[in-house]
Amino acid sequence: MVGSKKEEETSSSVAPAAAVTRRDPYEVLNVARDASDQEIKSAYRKLALKVIDRYHPDKNASNPEASELFKEVAYSYNILSDPEKRRQYDNAGFEAIDADGTDMEIDLSNLGTVNTMFAALFSKLGVPIKTTISANVLEDALTGTVTVKPLPLGSSLSGKVEKQSAHFFGVNVTEEQAQAGIIVRVTSATQSKFKLLYFEQDNGGGYNLALQEESEKTGKVTSAGMYFLHFQVYRMDSSVNALAMAKDPEAAFFKRLEGLQPCEVSELKAGTHIFAVYGDNFFKTASYTIEAICSATYESSTHKLKDIEQQILRKRTDLRQFETEYRKALAQYTEVSNRYNQEKQNVEELLKQRDNIQSSFTSGRAVVNGGKIGNGNNGREESSSSPSEEDGKDKSGKKRWFNLNLKGYTDKKSS
Repeated sequence: MVGSKKEEETSSSVAPAAAVTRRDPYEVLNVARDASDQEIKSAYRKLALKVIDRYHPDKNASNPEASELFKEVAYSYNILSDPEKRRQYDNAGFEAIDADGTDMEIDLSNLGTVNTMFAALFSKLGVPIKTTISANVLEDALTGTVTVKPLPLGSSLSGKVEKQSAHFFGVNVTEEQAQAGIIVRVTSATQSKFKLLYFEQDNGGGYNLALQEESEKTGKVTSAGMYFLHFQVYRMDSSVNALAMAKDPEAAFFKRLEGLQPCEVSELKAGTHIFAVYGDNFFKTASYTIEAICSATYESSTHKLKDIEQQILRKRTDLRQFETEYRKALAQYTEVSNRYNQEKQNVEELLKQRDNIQSSFTSGRAVVNGGKIGNGNNGREESSSSPSEEDGKDKSGKKRWFNLNLKGYTDKKSS
């Protein structure tokens, strides 16, 4: 769908939010305050390689920490690698940087290999990284030194565009076609990253960037489109609330429709209009197919698009209310769940204590009661005599038995 205006989207910010407490850039990069430009660059390179190894997609699943770490490192290097920004920070801290409206911009045409790899891997990890359009491309368009290929309505063209370069196309629209509506779409079966750009004629004969749309992954392809259909059409910006969604899986559902943003342009006038496909891959060329269509032959689909987007807008409003209800119910559920677990533990402990008490009533265990030994004698009382006294009685008995006068009996037997 149609992107936002040039001044709003040609550069993008990956700086931490103002409300976040930021660390000293010198501390982040681990360099002294009087470090040379080469020392800062070397420190950033080492840190980039270290972070790449830690968060490499082949070793780690998507990690919300990666986004924060990337922004902190990139933002710190952005300040210290720019002499003017560094001077402002040294004199007045972050306030001077923020007051000047400085945001972190990623221009891939000016990044070295390691820095490009740094950004590419974080992008693969799911960190939303928007890039600027190369200044060379914008300058060539403004001076009118670009080659423009004709793209007739109802046709498509395929090609490969180098990274940070653009292929320009001219779409001629008649008055009748303009009244019906125009659609321009770009797809990539290889899932290349690209931008779809729309330029307006400049009085000097060149072209000014007016709109841009980032490619989005839809199924097995990446695609971007601009729809000029005489009614409000919406674009989906997946970077909206991306970090919050990464940290909170439930927010990924509730905030998913928040990225639906209104397009600035809803119609084109008769004439020739300039579009471009900008290669936004980090390393390789971007393969694409671009097509221009008059909506007159897709009247049913046009009405369906308008209807479904209205349904989505209503659903977004419903979800905002439902999220409040859900969060409240979830908090209550968490509270009662915690109580349930606690009560369950308490019941188990009480029953365990009861079992232990009951198991103490056993014949295998002697319990002293009133000076008498109970259990193990079937209710009968036993002598209170001690074992030593019993032994004494036995010995005395045996002694009397051995002292019997057997002499007379022996004499009688011998006679």
